[in-house]
Formats: sequence, C-alpha cells, structure tokens
Amino acid sequence: MAGIYIHIPFCSSRCVYCGFYSTTHSESKQTYVNMLLKEMELRKNYLPKAHQSIETIYFGGGTPSLLAPRQIQQLLLYINKVFKVAQKAEITLECNPDDINCEFVKDIRQIGINRISMGVQTFSIERLKFLKRRHSAQQAIEAMNVLRRNGFDNISIDLIFGFPEQSLKEWEADLDKALQLQPEHISAYSLTYEEDTPLDHWLKQGKIKELGEEECLKMYQLLVDKLVQNGFEHYEISNFARQGRRARHNSCYWTDVPYLGIGAAAHSYDLCTRQWNVENVEQYIESMQQGKIPATIEQLSDIERYNDTITTSLRTCEGIDLALLESKNGSFFKEYLIKNAQKYLEQNDLRIKGNHIGLTLKGIFISDTIMADLMMVNSN
Repeated sequence: MAGIYIHIPFCSSRCVYCGFYSTTHSESKQTYVNMLLKEMELRKNYLPKAHQSIETIYFGGGTPSLLAPRQIQQLLLYINKVFKVAQKAEITLECNPDDINCEFVKDIRQIGINRISMGVQTFSIERLKFLKRRHSAQQAIEAMNVLRRNGFDNISIDLIFGFPEQSLKEWEADLDKALQLQPEHISAYSLTYEEDTPLDHWLKQGKIKELGEEECLKMYQLLVDKLVQNGFEHYEISNFARQGRRARHNSCYWTDVPYLGIGAAAHSYDLCTRQWNVENVEQYIESMQQGKIPATIEQLSDIERYNDTITTSLRTCEGIDLALLESKNGSFFKEYLIKNAQKYLEQNDLRIKGNHIGLTLKGIFISDTIMADLMMVNSN
C-alpha cells in the first residue's frame, strides 16, 4: 500500500500559530491545480513497485476547502488515471468549518471524498479570535450537522489546548463540546510557538505568557482520560479514534509506508529517500511549467532510517516492532535500542509487550527526551 498527499497552500487569512507553508494569494489556484496534474504525471513511477496500490489520498494545507469541488474532482480523476487507486481508499479533505455548506458538501461527497478533517481548534469565542480563526463555535457545530445530514460518517476534528491563561476547566469544556458532536476521530495538540509566527513574536515581546508545563501535562492527562472513557482508542500521542476509525493516511507516516507528496512544500518518502518540494507557489508553478520538479532529495543512511523509526513508530500505541527493525536494519540497531532503552524500561517510561517496545502513558510526557536518547548520531 501507499498514500498520496496533495498540498493546497491557499488560505483566506493566516492563523497566528501556523508554521506550515501557506499563502493568502489565491489568484493562481487553477494554474496551481494544473501544475499538480503535471507533477503527478512526472512522478507516476516514484513509488516502489511493491507499493503501487494507493490506499489513502489526503488533501491538506493550507485550506483545501477553498478549492471549488470541480477542481478537487479534476485532481481525483487524474489520480485515478495515473495511479492504481484501491476501491475502498480513504480520501480525506481538510476543511474549515465556515467553508462547509450544504451545496459544497453534496458536491464533494458525490466526487468521492469520504473523510473530513475539520479544524475546530476550540469552542471558545475569545480563543478563536486570539487565533485569528475565521469561524465561530456555532459554525463548527452547524458544519458537523451539515456533514452528517449529507452522509459523512468519518469525521475528524482538531483541537488545541495550552492557551495562555487557559484553565483546566475551560479545556474540559472544549472536550465536552467536542464529544457532544460525536466525531469518529479527534486530534489534539498543545499550542506551539513556531518560529517567525505572530504567536512567537507576541511571546518574545512579552505580550503573552506561555502556559506552564505542569498545567499542559494536566490538560493532556485530562484529554487522554476523558476520550478513553468515552470509547476512543488512544492510538498515537496526539490522536484518538473510535473503533476502526484510525486515520489511515497519517498512519502511513508512523508505520514506514511510502507516500507521494504533490505540490509546493509537499514531502515524499519512497523507503530509501526523502524528497520535499520548494515552499513557494510561484517558484513551484514556474519550475513545473518548465517540466522540472523543484525538489530537494536526501538519500537515507541506515542510521537515518533507524532514527526515523524511533521518531515515528514510537509515537504509536503499538510502538516499535523489534523484529521488523532487525530485519530492515540489522541486529546492531535492535541491540542499540534495547541497551539505551533500559533505564526507561526500569522507570516504567517504556514497556515491552511481545516483540514491540513502546511508550507508557507516563513515558509520553517525556517522549521527546526518550526519543533523543534512543536516536543515533550520524557521523557522516
């Protein structure tokens, strides 16, 4: 199996926390879509021969819901023309709540979108304004209702916690409102201060104060407890799903499945190399018009592949498959991992179950430290 990611970088406005590449200049949308088709054609043989079946397609951004349904259909038709798409492929579209209306939803449902990832972030009016989000809490609720009425039964919502001065009670209120919407999937992230974002500038200027680590840990603990109690599987550090509703596309990233990224700033992985396109729509279009893919390619060493396994597989509830690690990278890497994991196993931050080594709930709180200690330094 393999996945395809389509990056749609256009946004009506920039959120203050966003560190992903995007642009508010959307006048070139159709030209950009045409170049996406061209890149698909040029890269139709990118994926390994053993991974030709496309099981997941993901439209991310930016704001993919700013595309017209006919443009999304144009992309899907061409994907099916160039690649072998599985009959029951998961096809996800990221949406902003205020872009969702009955006509739009009917159209995207008809052209094959079968999963929605909606950026709710919070139900607090004040915090939505703080983030410079375009939608209101009521619009998020109404968007969910429109999606349900039009047959969508696989909906994920994104939430953010750890706002400046946010209380545990306020975060619990957000979670309760999210649960009332009965989504199949919830992704929840602590607010991060990405470099060169407005949020980062406000922090450095002293206009806001970052919430303390202890408060954020309490919020994360509440998140896990409440969602698990309400029937969600905690299958990745920041992701929770109803039975059988894990995000299949994102799971590609965590389980060493190859994927092809199309568009400006999109990343690809073919098991041997990483590849990423230029983070600029104008440069991307200009290069593609000349028939050149504007990408940087990195050949992965055995150590880099091992480190990738640490930082991806260890995020999942299954953890790292030691037998698979050994078969792909050799016994040296397995022995190195076990040796360096020993103190964390003794402290109950890591656990071994069967042939897998993974984080305990206690270990999740210091996962960055654990991963750093388990990784190897590449001397090349």
